[in-house]
Amino acid sequence: MSGSSTDASGGGGAGAVGAAGTVVVVGSINVDQVVTVDRLPLPGETLIGSSMTLSPGGKGANQAVAAARRGARTVMIGAVGDDGRADDALPHLRSSGVDVSGVDTVPGPTGLAIVSVGGDSENTIVVVPGANGAVSASFVAGHAGALADAAVVVLQGEIPVDGIAAAVQHAGGRVVFNLAPVIDVPADVVKAADPLVVNEHEGRLLLAAWGASAGASAAGASDEEARVDDESVVASLRAQGVSSVVMTRGAAGAIVSDASGTVLVASPRVAAVDSSGAGDAFVGALAAGLAAGASLLEAARDAVRVGAFSVTGVGTQASYPTLDDELPAAAAAPTEGSADADSADGVTS
Repeated sequence: MSGSSTDASGGGGAGAVGAAGTVVVVGSINVDQVVTVDRLPLPGETLIGSSMTLSPGGKGANQAVAAARRGARTVMIGAVGDDGRADDALPHLRSSGVDVSGVDTVPGPTGLAIVSVGGDSENTIVVVPGANGAVSASFVAGHAGALADAAVVVLQGEIPVDGIAAAVQHAGGRVVFNLAPVIDVPADVVKAADPLVVNEHEGRLLLAAWGASAGASAAGASDEEARVDDESVVASLRAQGVSSVVMTRGAAGAIVSDASGTVLVASPRVAAVDSSGAGDAFVGALAAGLAAGASLLEAARDAVRVGAFSVTGVGTQASYPTLDDELPAAAAAPTEGSADADSADGVTS
């Protein structure tokens, strides 16, 4: 933190996990169609895949499963279609103990995500919203009581904008807004987030949409140059009126910034198998920590480790750890730079 000593505490910290308040996730529920290939195709290129699986997904559902598996009482508010795919979309929510009484069945198809995973564990994702398009302001207002009682309300960019705004309006507790994908949300809604969670690309896209400076790292930039550039994006978001920001940075960990300062949370080294859904694992664990009473930094330390754990398994929800799983060990912190280096840990995406 600016003007303070380097944070040298490792691990999740007291209060980083556990079920104090309720986490309510308002968001998407999908079926993921995952295709594995040796490498991701170039534009216009056709490749032969090695496998295809169907599994539960959707950023909202992923984050709800991650929160519940980290010990939070979790409620899911969303929609599935009447196409018979609900049984494919909901099993991990149910088995993880998420309250799905706020999930309605609406006419039409269940949301679908088409995921391609390359041999280097990188992925591309195309989402067809389907029933998620029904999670409108009026739909969300029907769950106003649950939102008012929540310690933490979690949102993403895969439902209609008016549904996001309504969830913010009815939230009685802290709002964690993962603006992914980056959609056109009113600035006052975004600024209600505490924290706003974005990756390095999403942060720049949001600043550009607001007409603010959002310089991109030059191709071939060093790790240090990329870190400085990412810190400037976080600082710009804070300057625009966002009270706290968490930027996930893949294998480089995360940047956590609020009124107390800006901290780098370093990433442990893991053997990545599949990075799909790692960012959602991070967000769900972050929400669980905040609901349990952890500070933003404490919650982020645990969340980064959860993200790291998730990339060592295949798929999204099935790869998320419970409280009984051993998370990756803390990483050594970088020491250079303007932000404090934190000796916590994590891989996120």
